[in-house]
Parts: sequence; structure tokens; C-alpha cells
Amino acid sequence: MRVFNILLLVVFVVIIIIVSHGLGQQSYDWLPTSATQEAELVGHLFSFLVTLGSLVFFGVLGVLLYSIFFYRASKNDDSDAPPIRGNWTLEITWTVIPILLVTWIAGYSYNIYQRMNSLGSLSIVNLPNSLIESAFAQTDSSDIASEEEIEVVVKQWSWSFRYPATNVTSTALHLPVNKRIHLLMTSEDVLHGFYVPNFRIKQDIVPNRTIELKFTPNRVGKYQLHDSQFSGTYFALMGADVYVDTPDTYQQWLTQLSTQQPTSANNQATEEHANPLETPLGVSWPMVSPANPPMVHSIE
Repeated sequence: MRVFNILLLVVFVVIIIIVSHGLGQQSYDWLPTSATQEAELVGHLFSFLVTLGSLVFFGVLGVLLYSIFFYRASKNDDSDAPPIRGNWTLEITWTVIPILLVTWIAGYSYNIYQRMNSLGSLSIVNLPNSLIESAFAQTDSSDIASEEEIEVVVKQWSWSFRYPATNVTSTALHLPVNKRIHLLMTSEDVLHGFYVPNFRIKQDIVPNRTIELKFTPNRVGKYQLHDSQFSGTYFALMGADVYVDTPDTYQQWLTQLSTQQPTSANNQATEEHANPLETPLGVSWPMVSPANPPMVHSIE
């Protein structure tokens, strides 16, 4: 019987490892298609967490099922279980294992965080001054020159993007593929958040500060920008299209817009505020009027 139990335990452990590994590999498909170098690193972290979480879940479930099937009381047994206390082996085991798991998760997450930092995806505002100075000291001037700098202005409730090299402004964010992007983001009113699910990057935009964010898009396509912070009445309308273009397409787009005159952007929040619902919502709090729509060269 003891040999049978050992064999059963070995088979069970092997099955758990195989299933957990399979779920971890499958988890890459649970997220939106990755479109930046940083997104791939986040995908590795997510897969690791799914694998480890599956191991813990199926391991605990297996112990419960094993106990139910092999150690359940007989039908007519109404006696109490023995009052076992002070089992130091058990106490140490279920204390040490979670500590090791949490330490493992923290170490792997920190490694991913550092690798993303080396790619330039972390906001400079979140780093200590000593780290900022060190980062600039180790940055090659050629890397800075190769960055595509874009200014981002966000307000209630619209996004606008300015490209300093050509002085072009747009309501959609266009990015060249496989080139380091350097965003300079400012908020004109309240706290907002820059979040593109396919990029796996989220950064808060604090009023009265310039928040810097760097990343490298690596997949051509159209994506969606969301405001990750609740910013008021028309928060649900805080969206913008993001286009990752080939270098030629990107340059053609900038050249074409540089010859156009800026016009006031269409803003759904402004339209809804000017034409309220026929049936009021019955709320008593004051409504904030949307900020004036930005002046842009391209309305998309």
C-alpha cells in the first residue's frame, strides 16, 4: 500500500507539472497581441505567475482530494479527530514554502522590471535622483538621437499629440515601428493615465509635471489608448487610436500633415455636454464642462 501511495504521488506531481506548464504557455494567448518589446517581457512574467499559481492550486486541490478519498471517515464514524497540536514539521513547512514562493515571485518580477528599465520603458519621474543621473551618464548620445520624441497633452476629455520635429499635432498617436519612443506627457487639469493594453505599459500623468515614458513598438497595426484613471463625467470617452506605422508610412503621414492648417478637433464629450439627455439622470452633483477641444492638423 505504501509503494502504491508513493507511485500515485509521483504520477500526480508529474501531471501537475505538465498541466501547469501547459497553462503557463497558453497564457500568452490570454492577453492582447503584444506590440512592444516591453510587452514581451510582461508576457513572460504573466506566464511565470500562471504556471506557479497553477502548481499551487492543483497541489492544494490534490491534497484535498487525496485526503477525501483515502482518509475519509467511515459512514457510521461520529467520533472526533485526535486533538493534534504543536506539529512543528507542519508549521515550518507551510510557513517556509509560501516565503520561498513569494521571494521567487518578487525576484523574478524585479528582474523583469530591471530589464524593462534597460529598454527605457520606466517613467523617469518615478526614479530617485541618483538613478536618474546614473541613467543619463550611461546613455549614449547616439541612442538619444535615435529616439522619436512626441509631446502628449491630456485634459478633460481629450488627447492630443504633437511631433516637435515637424510641429504636427494630431488626435491619434502615430509611432514608427522598431524605434525608441520618448513621450513627454502633461495634464492640463486632473490625474490621467496612459494605457495601451497591447503595449503592456501604464503610466499616470500628474498635473503640473512633465512625465516621461519610453518604449519601443515592434508590431505594425492599430491599437487603442485608454485613460487608466477616472477623470470625471465623460471618462468613458477618453480614448484615442494608436497607429504603429512603417518608417516610410510614418514619414509620409508627417509630411502630408505639415502642409495642413490646424483645426478644432471633434470631441464627443463636448458634443454630449452641449446636448444633454432628454431624460436627466437625476444626479445632484455639479457637472464639469469639458475643456476646449485641441487644435490639431489631423482629426482621426
